[in-house]
This record gives sequence, structure tokens and C-alpha cells, in this order.
Amino acid sequence: MTTLQEMYASLDIDAQVLAFGEHILENLKDRFAAIDETAEYNQLKVIRAMQKARVSEACLLGTTGYGYNDIGRDTLEEVYANLFHAEDALVRPQITCGTHALALALMSNLRPGDELLSPVGKPYDTLEEVIGIRDSKGSLKEYGVSYSQVDLLPDGSFDYDGIRAAIHEKTKLVTIQRSKGYEPRKTLSVERIGELISFIKSCKPDVLCMVDNCYGEFVERIEPVEVGADMVVGSLIKNPGGGLAPIGGYIVGKKECVENAAYRLTSPGLGKEVGASLGVLPAFYQGLFLAPTVTASALKGAIFAANIFETLGFSVVPNAKEDRFDIIQAITFGKPEAVISFCKGIQAAASVDSHLSPEPWDMPGYDAPVIMAAGAFVSGSSIELSADGPIKPPYAVYMQGGLTFPHAKFGMLKALQNLKNDGILTKEQCERMTF
Repeated sequence: MTTLQEMYASLDIDAQVLAFGEHILENLKDRFAAIDETAEYNQLKVIRAMQKARVSEACLLGTTGYGYNDIGRDTLEEVYANLFHAEDALVRPQITCGTHALALALMSNLRPGDELLSPVGKPYDTLEEVIGIRDSKGSLKEYGVSYSQVDLLPDGSFDYDGIRAAIHEKTKLVTIQRSKGYEPRKTLSVERIGELISFIKSCKPDVLCMVDNCYGEFVERIEPVEVGADMVVGSLIKNPGGGLAPIGGYIVGKKECVENAAYRLTSPGLGKEVGASLGVLPAFYQGLFLAPTVTASALKGAIFAANIFETLGFSVVPNAKEDRFDIIQAITFGKPEAVISFCKGIQAAASVDSHLSPEPWDMPGYDAPVIMAAGAFVSGSSIELSADGPIKPPYAVYMQGGLTFPHAKFGMLKALQNLKNDGILTKEQCERMTF
């Protein structure tokens, strides 16, 4: 067995599905070349930030206990500040996930009587309990922080009149979610985020603007701090961890905002001075080093998926030709069995736990059963090939990740094969795959 066709056949990809995939790829060479160019630019940007901070072998050693004078931790935060053009950074394994990072940034910079505004519609599901949209212990609502929301207009543009009307003397912080979450809207480019921040600051100059940057890092050549964001927040088991970080999150931005977050994470009076790195620094550094090329692989996988499923007649966001501003690809199937079949195909393509079959369940923080396919080296790491979706209308699946493009490609073919095998695809859709 020496040919690609034979190898794919040994992994249960039939000749029709493989030929269809190869046909799709033929038309993507120019787009993939542009992605590689951006990855090269961002790779050099990471190297420059590491060199500027004088990263040394000693930075990889780490600490235990209190973590006082942890040179590796402090230097890594300098690297992140350099990379994101920020005044300061907090990059810690004690930040457990993206939701935790966002909650930390919000809770440390809001006080009772303040109001939080989202000018881009409903935030991601897990933030609803953080804010208090859905009642939960310890929410911002419980601590006297109110919440206001302005939805995007039907065409996806900002409702500037609505935003202006929503900003008042109590508006302290504006949260801008870059990615789509479980909403079928377009992801925001850094340029559009900058336009929104500029407008908000013209309405109230002292308001803090925070960007949820999850899934967006290294997709473009600039990041939100460069267009006026006061805080930018993300997870290390997404793009910036490069698939190696086993846990962690980051907050970059204005020094005061980051310091507030550090005091909330540890303790008043201690802040950034404590927090042992516990042996994870080599993975944090090397993961960041790999992040631009890993993100490029995930982007290629998303574009490949969009072209496959749009050709078959499914609604996809972004569509097959649109510019990309995050690594997520939404595919609307319109029926729950298709979402489940797709996710089972993704799971079957994994290197880890491929023999398991995902099922929908009532995950904490969500208002409907969610199915998640994620056979990953790092549990829940969504920079690795994964797919998930709530089992509720419009029955859409959200796929992301792929540490290498060959794996992302195989995952899409496996998901398509599973839909075909399960009888989800119509006769007409199967005919569209024949060339």
C-alpha cells in the first residue's frame, strides 16, 4: 500500500468522496498560498517578540510553590505584551479556559453599579451565566453589575444608533465578541472591531473596550489592541497555544486592566507576583512559536469544509469565497441527525479516542444539549480538529481546528463519508460529488 488512494481506502474513505475532495482542493491553491504568506508574517512576528524579550533556556525551567521571581513566566508575559502591542499581559496556567479568562477580565474591571454593554448581540452561551443573563451563583448580576445588549442589524452591520442610545453614565465596559459563537453571524475582522471601538470611544471616551479574541489570533496580521482595544482575552487551548499548551488563558492590554485581573486571579496585594508555572512553560513557549502555522492549517481546513458543503447545497458561514477572520466554520444542516452524524465522523478521524462515539448531553453553561467531537491530545482543545453544536434549531454544526492540514482534510472527508453512509445526503447531493 503506497498510494494516497490506498491509504484513504484503508481508512474507509471511498473513491467518490476522495475524488470529490480532490476536485474541491484544485480550486483552493491561490487561497492557501495567501494563508501561508500570512502565517509566515505572523511566524516572524512571534520570533521578533521572543527575541526582543530575550527568551533564554532558563525561561523554560519554571517554578513551584508561590512562584516568586519566575523568570520564564514573567518573560512569557513580556513576549505576549510585545506580540499584541499591549502595555502588559497576564498569561497563566491558573486561568482554566476562555470563559474563565473572560470572566476574570470582566469581574476585575467592573464594580457594583457599573453597566456592561454588548454591542454585537448575545455573547457566547457560557458567558450568559457569568453576566447573569441566566441566573447563576457569583454572576455579575449578583454583584450589582447591570447588562445591556444591542443586536446587530439584519445585514450583520452595527446598529450605531442603538449603540449610541445604550451608552450612558453607568456604561463602564463594552465587550466585543470577535467570533460567532453559536450564532450564524459573520465573524468580525480586526478592522471592523477598530471601527466599532472608535465609534464607542467617540460616544464615551473613558469606556473600556474588551475583545473576546478566541479563535481569531494569527488569522490576520494585526490584533485588536492595535485598533484601540483596552483588553484582549483568549484561551491557550485555542490558537495561541499551538496545540501544545495543556491549559491556560491570557489577558493583554492596558496595564491597569491587566493588573486588576491579576489581583482578582490571585489576591489583593499579591497580583502578578505569585503563580507558579508548574512545568508548563516549554509547552507555552513552543506552542506560541508554532501557533501561526497551526492556525494556518486550521484555516485551510475551514475553507475546505465550506467549499465541500456549500457545493452540496448546505448553508455555510462564512461562505466558500468570503475572507476569514477566525478558524470556525458553521454548517447548517437543518436536522439534528445530520449534526450528530457529522460530529461522529469528525470523532472517527481523530488520533485519540477515534473508537468512541459522541452523543449530545446537558453540558454546564449551555441551555440545550450539546454534542462535541474532540479526539484531542489536550482535552477540549479546539485548535485541534473538533466539531460541536447545540441540538436545537437551526441544527448547525461548528467545526474548527486541525494541527495539520492533512488531518483537517481527512476529518472533513470522514465527516462527509459518515453523512453519506448514514443516508443523510440526498440522491442529488451524492450525484454532485461525481466528476
